[in-house]
Amino acid sequence: MTSRIEAALTAATRSAQDGAPPKFASALHYAVFPGGARVRPRLCLAVAGACGDDAPELSDAMCASIELLHCASLVHDDLPCFDDAPLRRGKPTVHRVFGEPLAVLVGDALIVLAFESLARASASVPSRMAPLIALLGRAAGAPHGLCAGQAWESETGAPLQEYHQAKTGSLFAAATMGGALAAGADPGPWSVVGDRLGEAYQVADDLLDALSEPHEVGKPTLRDAALARINAVTLLGVDGAVARLRQRVAEAVESIPACPGAGPLRALVMQTADRLVPKGLKQSAA
Repeated sequence: MTSRIEAALTAATRSAQDGAPPKFASALHYAVFPGGARVRPRLCLAVAGACGDDAPELSDAMCASIELLHCASLVHDDLPCFDDAPLRRGKPTVHRVFGEPLAVLVGDALIVLAFESLARASASVPSRMAPLIALLGRAAGAPHGLCAGQAWESETGAPLQEYHQAKTGSLFAAATMGGALAAGADPGPWSVVGDRLGEAYQVADDLLDALSEPHEVGKPTLRDAALARINAVTLLGVDGAVARLRQRVAEAVESIPACPGAGPLRALVMQTADRLVPKGLKQSAA
C-alpha cells in the first residue's frame, strides 16, 4: 500500500514540477516528501480494497488527491498569519525554507493539483468523476471542509465538535467515502467511519499538543494554549479528552459496514488512533 501511495504522489507532484520555476518546484516537492504516516490515503485505499477496487488507477488518484489537500492545509496552517510554526514533520516548515510568498503559492498549487490529478484519472471511469470531484470540493471548502475548519480558529467560542469535524474530520470522511466511490460502491455507509475517526484523530492531536515534547511529534507543542485556541484538553480535561478519544474510536470501528475487508479496516482504525496518543496515555486510550 505504501508503494502505491508514494508512486501516486510522485506522479502527481512531478506533473506540477515539470517546467515550473525552480524554487517553486523544489518547494512543492518539499511540502509533500518525505511525508508522515499517510494515514488518510492508507484509509482511502483500504476502503477501496474492501469495496473491490475495480479501478485501481482511480483509487490511487483519489488517495493522492486527499493527501495533497492535507499537505496544502499543513503548509497554510504553518504560515505566520496562522500558527507561525517553525517545524513540521521534524523539519523546517515550507515558509521558513522558501519564504512566505512561495509557501502561500505552494499551498494553493497543491489544492489545484489535487483536483487536476483526480479529474485526469477519472477519465477512465467518467461516470465516477462528478461525485468524486464534488466530494473533494466539500472536504476542501465550506461550510464544513478544511477552509471552514481553519476559519473556526478566528472565532470566539467555537463549538468543539463542529471545529474538529471541519478541520480534521472532513478529509477523513473524504478518504473513506472517496475510497468507496472510486471502487464504484455506495459512499453513504462510509461517512460515519471517517467522521468519527477524524474526530478521534483531532482529539489525539490536542492531547499531543498539550502533553508531548516537540521532538516527539516533529512540530511545536503547546500552540493551542499560546494562541488561546479551542482544544479538547482545555474543555474536557485530560481524562475527558481520553474518554472522548476512546468513544470516537469505538464508534468508528462499530460503524464499519459489513464487507470482506472489515477486519483489516478495524485494525487500521485502531492503529491510526494509537499512533498519536502520548505514550503515558496509551493504556487508558486503548
